[in-house]
Amino acid sequence: MFRLRRRWALGLLAGGVSAAALGITESASDPQHTGTLTRRQRPPVERENRSAGEPWWPPQEPGRDADDHRRQIQGYASATSVAPGESIDFHVAVNPAGRYRISIHRLGWYGGAGARTVRTSPEFDGVPQPVPPADPVTGTIACGWPVSWTLRVPEDWTSGLYQAVFTSADGWRACTPFVVRDDRRAAALCVVLPVTTWQAYNQWPVDGRSGKSLYNGFAPNRRRDPQLRAREVSFDRPYADDGIPIQLTRDHDAIQWLERNGYDVSYATSFDLHSGRLDPTRHRGIVFAGHDEYWSAEMRRAAERAVVAGRSLAFLGANSVYWHIRVRPAADGRPERVIACAKAIPDPGQDAVGATVKWRSLGQPEQALVGVQYNGIVDGPQPLVVRAADHWFWAGTGVADGDRIPGVVGGEADGLNPDAPRPAGAATTLSVSPYRTREGGQQVQNTHLYETPQGGLVFATGTLCWTMALNRPGHRDERIQRATAKVVNRIVGRRRPPVRPGPTDAQ
Repeated sequence: MFRLRRRWALGLLAGGVSAAALGITESASDPQHTGTLTRRQRPPVERENRSAGEPWWPPQEPGRDADDHRRQIQGYASATSVAPGESIDFHVAVNPAGRYRISIHRLGWYGGAGARTVRTSPEFDGVPQPVPPADPVTGTIACGWPVSWTLRVPEDWTSGLYQAVFTSADGWRACTPFVVRDDRRAAALCVVLPVTTWQAYNQWPVDGRSGKSLYNGFAPNRRRDPQLRAREVSFDRPYADDGIPIQLTRDHDAIQWLERNGYDVSYATSFDLHSGRLDPTRHRGIVFAGHDEYWSAEMRRAAERAVVAGRSLAFLGANSVYWHIRVRPAADGRPERVIACAKAIPDPGQDAVGATVKWRSLGQPEQALVGVQYNGIVDGPQPLVVRAADHWFWAGTGVADGDRIPGVVGGEADGLNPDAPRPAGAATTLSVSPYRTREGGQQVQNTHLYETPQGGLVFATGTLCWTMALNRPGHRDERIQRATAKVVNRIVGRRRPPVRPGPTDAQ
């Protein structure tokens, strides 16, 4: 629901904190978690981050990022995730016609470089491709561009968030994301990338005429109009302008923090949770790293089964599990290429689960799973006000009740709703932060944690700015880093220190 400015520094040269600052100690009694593991025994992501990296979106000549008016170069992928050994297609348009190449980059820590280049294609001849008309009923824009390049993912590629970067011979560039899964090995943590939410916000092409998202279309005066929004959106199209999805920065902050601190982590997408390719009970914890607003019934039931099985969930953003969606195949039958969300009744596609409206409108408020639920858009960053400072979550951070941690509450916020059902388990409210909404009202943000009867944890930060406080220069806060590490360490049963602590952020 909250639209972030899209120009940002993706070369996040984020710093870390020491192991002692994170409250992590090493235990030689646990051979799985000692500091004497061989390279072969170390988790794949830890080994991967020992490779030399380089920024995946390096500075170039100003003004060379593609835009939706001229569409100098743009493309999309045939899938949101693939496993090693599987293939993924890229569909690329170049305007005017000319040569281009595709480079593949894995996003991670890499000593602060932020990414590693893993493959560069040969040069290809590219041509312009059309913007198809929107479906007159659903508003869907689905491109049928031909395949430009097929990549078979090597067996040794590490699970992660990858970016395919399309660069034309005259220096224009755009990109599209995809995830490499690890279906063979169950890491302690699995990060679920919210591709359904990325696509819900995607209004490609943002040309003032034809683009549509689940939020807006364009009126004749070229202004965005919610009444002209799409009811269904397709993954068979580029992301707007340079191809970086709105809100991806928040996921990237979480990825860098987790990998910087050496956690055993793998990656999947919303569709993997939806389809069952990701079985959350195989992992100790599932991390929903960013803005994860659009959930199918299958996604929600999978998360609920994980909780019942004693697994843990960490919601590092806000406004999670808000809209109910249906997942549809493309017109040619390819699965998981369209998401539908009518956002109003009547819903012509309503099924046994109910209409594609807010989960709370179906009698299933998100608070029943997450512990808190969305209550507003924050009118400018606000401090997080500490509550329950004697809880183990805050132990060792030096905070007291009422302390204010600046800038942590922002974007969108969650809070406890006394009229909504609350999950079973011992719950603790870790912050009580008053804020003014964008509409001028008053609300209260709550960070929340509950321990389930089955022995798991469900943690919700209740703000979209939490991962910035973990990782982003100028926003990092050591108290937030320490507290978050305590939660994650409890989830994975980890006691050893980070592999590569970075320099403390001087703010």
